[in-house]
Amino acid sequence: MSKKNISVPQCKPGSRVLIIGGSGGIGNAVIRMLRISDDIVLGIHGACGNDYSEDAFHHYLYGTLDSESDCQDLIDRFIRITGGLDVLLNLAGGIHFSGHWMDMNERDYLKDINLNLNMPFFLSKIAMKFMLDHNSWGRIILTGTESALHGGSALSFPYAIAKRGTECMVQGLAREGANKNILVNGVRMGFITSGFHQRWHSKTKDDMKERASLVPLKRGGTPDEVAALMIYLMSEHSNFITGQMIPITGGDWL
Repeated sequence: MSKKNISVPQCKPGSRVLIIGGSGGIGNAVIRMLRISDDIVLGIHGACGNDYSEDAFHHYLYGTLDSESDCQDLIDRFIRITGGLDVLLNLAGGIHFSGHWMDMNERDYLKDINLNLNMPFFLSKIAMKFMLDHNSWGRIILTGTESALHGGSALSFPYAIAKRGTECMVQGLAREGANKNILVNGVRMGFITSGFHQRWHSKTKDDMKERASLVPLKRGGTPDEVAALMIYLMSEHSNFITGQMIPITGGDWL
């Protein structure tokens, strides 16, 4: 499938955007699309390996995110550099155990829950508090998975549990932020060819083709298609959308 540039609405001019988990396929697509506008200031956490140069508008913020204090430190550093925070996009996620969940130990289970649910909660909580105190406009965007609505799979059950919790988080945060025009939404992804399945499930090219054949559109979604939806949610075109998990699935699970 040939790669096409997708024209999307842009984030509000002057926005200070913090992206968590910017090193994957979707993160790279979001960063590339946002860089069209030179007055959007980006903070990118987890951007190792990207080929974007550091300048006045783009800052790489390294460090672990294992606790609430780590999340606070990261957001504090971003705010010190940029003077504020307008958009938080959380793309971080992963699966630490590749076998059946019945064989998973407590340590691996808690690692999955911490990465996929706890850290997004603490980052969102800290960002929401700052936005409520300082902003009259803001966006928080989280990520989910369509499989969580169907009980997940045997090989990614804790991940699906965490992502189902994310759906609750989106609604609760949206209620909190609505009176200050701080909108909170999520993107519920189906089968996306972002590298996630190869990295966390060791899927081969044949595995990917077989999985794509199950999608009604007979292909996986692209990182650019997901990124375009996320940037739409950052833009002022989405001013009347909050508390929603928006699916991008190619008709999967119909």
